[in-house]
Amino acid sequence: MTAMEKLDELQHRARQDKALKEKLLHTQTETNPLQEFCRISREEGLELYPMEVICAGEEFHAAMKRSTNGGGENSPKLDGQDDFYELFLAGL
Repeated sequence: MTAMEKLDELQHRARQDKALKEKLLHTQTETNPLQEFCRISREEGLELYPMEVICAGEEFHAAMKRSTNGGGENSPKLDGQDDFYELFLAGL
């Protein structure tokens, strides 16, 4: 299962389970939010680690850039557009 599939599954579960959703949203207040987020994910049986989340966002962003405008660097990166942790929480 890819990191994206794990995030999708976790988001699906969080939408069904209010307590899980609250735990995940609360990670924003932690000293290391992404690490705590991944710890909760592993408690849910989804082996997810911080570097997987970071790399998934960067790989997704790079693939989008390669697929447009001949693959050149024609568009500046927008803040947070490859931050799957923040995008996940926004989706909840």
